[in-house]
Amino acid sequence: MTATTELLTVPQVMARLQLGRSAVYDLLRSGQLSSITLGRARRIPAHALTDFIRTRLEQEAA
Repeated sequence: MTATTELLTVPQVMARLQLGRSAVYDLLRSGQLSSITLGRARRIPAHALTDFIRTRLEQEAA
């Protein structure tokens, strides 16, 4: 991970995807969206969110 990697909170991901808390945690639990845990805090690297969106777009286009 580079020093410039932005880490997003679950509420930030909720806002960007316009999804509820449960839906975001379901994505994390299923491994569709990658995250790291820092203490008790869950953080999602911005590139993981970008990769998730790109993958979903490719699936929709197929």
